[in-house]
Amino acid sequence: MRRKLTIAVVGQNECTAETAEIAALIGKTIAQNKGVVICGGLGGVMEAAARGAKEAGGVTVGILPSMNKSDANQFIDLVIPTGLGDARNILVARAADAVIALPGKYGTLSEIAYALMAGIPVVSVSSWVLGADVHQVENPLEAVELAMELAAKRFA
Repeated sequence: MRRKLTIAVVGQNECTAETAEIAALIGKTIAQNKGVVICGGLGGVMEAAARGAKEAGGVTVGILPSMNKSDANQFIDLVIPTGLGDARNILVARAADAVIALPGKYGTLSEIAYALMAGIPVVSVSSWVLGADVHQVENPLEAVELAMELAAKRFA
């Protein structure tokens, strides 16, 4: 049996309602494609992506900055407390087979950078524009399709 692809969804802890809906659609689509959503486990983009995945019957993983499991949002199945603060971003990025980045600040940028340093593909939806190494798309469904395709190629 082939293992499920893990797709990290990264973005701001506090986001607009529009960004939250995009994140939820991304999470839902990942789950519908039998992928696992990995995120930082907190609010904003992370919570919305996890909510979307759960609505589609998917599995979610939250890698927390704190040691307190109760800090995870209600849509996280597997809570991984780290006590590492922002340094946990490296774990979020490197636990993924591909990363989908939504709008965010420097934490999001660090997750993108950690993924790229490890050769993990990154797809950006209205997030940081960093040149040819980051695949820029506008459509969230296209982002999931591309991330899943790139992730699968890594293991072909």
